[in-house]
Amino acid sequence: MAMALSSSSASPHLGFGLGFPTRPIRKKPNLRNEVISCALNSPSVFHYPKQPSKRPRITEDDASKCRHHPPRWNLLQKGASMAFDILEQALLNYDNLNLPKNFDPHVQIAGNYAPVPEQSVSHSLPVTGAIPDCINGVYLRNGANPLFEPLGGHHLFDGDGMIHAVTIGGGCASYACRFTETERLVQERSIGRPVFPKTIGELHGHSGIARLLLFYARGLFGLIDHRHGTGVANAGLVYFNGRLLAMSEEDLPYHVRITPSGDLVTAGRYNFEGQLDSPMVAHPKIDPDSGELFALSYNFTHKPYLTHFRFSPDGKMSPKIEIPVEIPTMMHDFAITENFVVIPDQQIVFNLRKMINGGSPVMYDEKKTPRFGFLPKNATDSSNLIWVDSPADTFCFHLWNAWEETESNEVVVIGSCMTPPDSIFNGQDEDLKAILTEIRFNLVTGDSARRPIVSKSEEVNLEVGMVNQSLVGRKTRYAYLAITEPWPKACGFAKVDLWSGEIKKYIYGDQLYGGEPYFLGRDVYSDCEREDDGFIMVFVHDEKKWRSELQIVNAIDLKLEASVELPTRVPYGFHGTFVHASHLPDQA
Repeated sequence: MAMALSSSSASPHLGFGLGFPTRPIRKKPNLRNEVISCALNSPSVFHYPKQPSKRPRITEDDASKCRHHPPRWNLLQKGASMAFDILEQALLNYDNLNLPKNFDPHVQIAGNYAPVPEQSVSHSLPVTGAIPDCINGVYLRNGANPLFEPLGGHHLFDGDGMIHAVTIGGGCASYACRFTETERLVQERSIGRPVFPKTIGELHGHSGIARLLLFYARGLFGLIDHRHGTGVANAGLVYFNGRLLAMSEEDLPYHVRITPSGDLVTAGRYNFEGQLDSPMVAHPKIDPDSGELFALSYNFTHKPYLTHFRFSPDGKMSPKIEIPVEIPTMMHDFAITENFVVIPDQQIVFNLRKMINGGSPVMYDEKKTPRFGFLPKNATDSSNLIWVDSPADTFCFHLWNAWEETESNEVVVIGSCMTPPDSIFNGQDEDLKAILTEIRFNLVTGDSARRPIVSKSEEVNLEVGMVNQSLVGRKTRYAYLAITEPWPKACGFAKVDLWSGEIKKYIYGDQLYGGEPYFLGRDVYSDCEREDDGFIMVFVHDEKKWRSELQIVNAIDLKLEASVELPTRVPYGFHGTFVHASHLPDQA
């Protein structure tokens, strides 16, 4: 499918389809007629439906455990709540006068980044073309979908987690979307408004410190309970040991069950049967041969700043290994090879002193030398960890794969190098570049080198995607990556030959944008003759017609096989997975 991408980016009026409950709106002054120009463009998020949106469904049998009932506060608590609300409003009045666009909800959740209400299962969806017979199971994609209108600063990554699920079998498809019932969401729904601080949108500068103090003061008076996690579970998804896990790196994963009808039910916050007592990054890796799950956990307030651990296929956790790093560093992703865990120690760091001095705690440290660590998979401590400095400008938010080339003593890492490195957080996305890059590390000499994989004449921003998951940690030829132009939207996806640099593009069409291309192999139960023998599954949204669909594309020739018309708009989101039908009866 080859189509020309139009530069036009108008969108229909947003008078419908938002998932915010109807309630008084505290608007920024003089923004009613403001026009915001950016790649997120579309009308302002603050056009609300006149009717209340559907109340989300309780997903646990024990309503008292869910705490969906209104809070029962005594007189002291009610008085404290009123006082805290007054303090919070003073903070909002100060903050909302000077919100930069990377924290401005009018920008961050405009257009098809705006939330939608939950959707119960819709069966027998219209299908154009034919869904391949070998696709049987559930495609799931995570994303940020704030339950309530943000009162203050808000970043795209701050929204509550919502999973969109398309169940496919016998050429037919159904759809549902549900919030992941995090502790945060359950408590805020009970109170009726947002009270947990937004990790990126609000926790910066002196007002961020004030918000943290306010948050813990509410906890001290029993108005909220922060002891059981504050995460949103909106980023990654993985199916492991009979459990679908929804993840964001500031918390434990959440276990979500897929029902026989194709609906989603949150089972609860999951600590691997009491074994895990720390957050887990949103991109754990499953070794395709051993079936083990490898993970990292980082902490930006105290040591150890970084730990590594793994789980056997039946869920038994190894002892944690402290990874020695001098300062707390953001590690959203990592990689594995046949024998190593590949740990990027890059230049986006956490510096709480910056926050005390009025800045953001997430910053680019230009004085820090980026490096990658190589830890043997069977290690019991960090004594055999090998660090190799990496070349300049090798900040990768995501790593697509890594493998060993033993004849040269090298480990090859494939990632999208992002410049400026802190573009996602500082709002300078007009100049952002995400260049698909090969980085080679010699574990004997300590040398490293980098090269762009795609030629300069074919260069496009490539971010969010994957390789064939049956070859994770092994040498792969192809990667499937979103063409993130205009950033952060994706006008299509690319199939890139990592060996030759050849790039083949699949463009969605005029004012059509998508997200992460998910590669599903044709036959997961036997070795395919071709690495690319499978299909790409991706949600695509039409900004002219204001409709969304699931496209299924042949990964070999990039021809559209089928499109499934969805009953509701699907906002642009983050990462997905596929659970095969044969695994569904074995869910925990």
